[in-house]
Amino acid sequence: MKYNQLYINGEWVNPISNQFLDIENPANRKIIEKVPRGNEEDVNVAVEAAKNAFVSWKNLGPGKRQEYVQGMIDHLVSRFEEMAPVLASELGSTEKFALKGHLEGYEESMYAFLEHHKSISYVEDRGNYRLYRRPQGIVACITPWNYPFGQIAKKVIPALLAGNTVILKPSKSTPLTAYFWAEAAESVNLPKGVFNLVTGKGGEVGNVLADHPDVNAITFTGSTNGGKEIASHGISHSVKRVTLELGGKSAAIFLKGADYSDALKGVLDSVYLNVGQTCSAKTRLLIPREERETIEKLLIEKTKEYPFGNPLLDEKAKVGVLNSEDQWNKVKKYVELGLKEGAKILYGEVPEEIGTGYEIQPVIFTDVLPDMKIAQEEIFGPVLSVLFYDTIEEAIEIANNSIYGLSGIVYGPDKEEALLVASEIRTGQVQVNGAAISQDSPFGGFKESGMGREGALEGLEEFYEYQTIFI
Repeated sequence: MKYNQLYINGEWVNPISNQFLDIENPANRKIIEKVPRGNEEDVNVAVEAAKNAFVSWKNLGPGKRQEYVQGMIDHLVSRFEEMAPVLASELGSTEKFALKGHLEGYEESMYAFLEHHKSISYVEDRGNYRLYRRPQGIVACITPWNYPFGQIAKKVIPALLAGNTVILKPSKSTPLTAYFWAEAAESVNLPKGVFNLVTGKGGEVGNVLADHPDVNAITFTGSTNGGKEIASHGISHSVKRVTLELGGKSAAIFLKGADYSDALKGVLDSVYLNVGQTCSAKTRLLIPREERETIEKLLIEKTKEYPFGNPLLDEKAKVGVLNSEDQWNKVKKYVELGLKEGAKILYGEVPEEIGTGYEIQPVIFTDVLPDMKIAQEEIFGPVLSVLFYDTIEEAIEIANNSIYGLSGIVYGPDKEEALLVASEIRTGQVQVNGAAISQDSPFGGFKESGMGREGALEGLEEFYEYQTIFI
């Protein structure tokens, strides 16, 4: 794999910047690779390539585009076993979770995009006018570090199917997995300039893409502050189409009489398995006050079933390490803040010092009040806040007391009651009684959790413009 080069206009090229970024393995804090630190000149070359390729790609026809994209997906799936250790090494997860959670977990949704694309009508006759679906043009796909494969899949696949040309800018922390996408494009002889890969820092590549007058759309996943910055650049310079998938502080509501043991597995999976580095993690647990003793006891028991550890040193570790020193320090700061705010630690302790890697243990806070910062701000670590409520109306109010609106879950003994409560939660997704989340579903949020949707038919529709021609 040519990690020291960029992929532009169908070729592996040296960066004009002639500068590189060190990629660290979070499990041992050692540098494992270097990737180009792209700059404005590199971006300009990639944009020119994408611009030159656009007309022929959009006119190629939906069926032919689909053949290329399916070939890329087939190639990627065939490389999962080889990709897993690479993803694990740059993210800090175990190889097993990299394979099952980060790679195989997205296989169904990738192929589902192909089926949704077959259902798209590029021309609809509506009496005295025709409605045409047109590609947006050049799309900048700016992806996060916490899901370095899945977030690329949800952007690049529908963008290409819709007839757009793409410039992928992966996170500077986890860019290695993105190179498999360039390899996939090369493997099917994707026309030159249709897919381009430019690595680098957000301010030096991402913002330049957002500012560039020839880039027509941006799809971004990351922090809410990062999304606001990207959107500001994109809209203020050339009114680009912007899709944002941002932060979350999702709530889990346990109604009295629910199967608490089963419910806790669903909640803790979301909070622990990616070391809390998941925007849709249910990090606020709302429980009936009178059920406190029962649920807190179960929380301690269930948490012990998640062996955290360094995947390079502990073969029994199910949950790996945090992705960076910044993340480790951030989690430590919030644990200390929670104690200062008056919350109590039910399980865990304040992290003391960084070890061989960025190891962390889970922390559960109890006696958390709704307006505490640990209940309002996204920590992005394995930290759970337990809040108490006295009435269902109060639980709904607490759940909606957030600037975010990404996800949620409701457990109750009566499905209809749980569904009724779920319908009052102002978030883009809500699970009822542990219903499995499908990656082939619209994903996105209300409020400051973003704009637009990723995944499923709705995620494909994000990459079209609609043209009306009256006849």
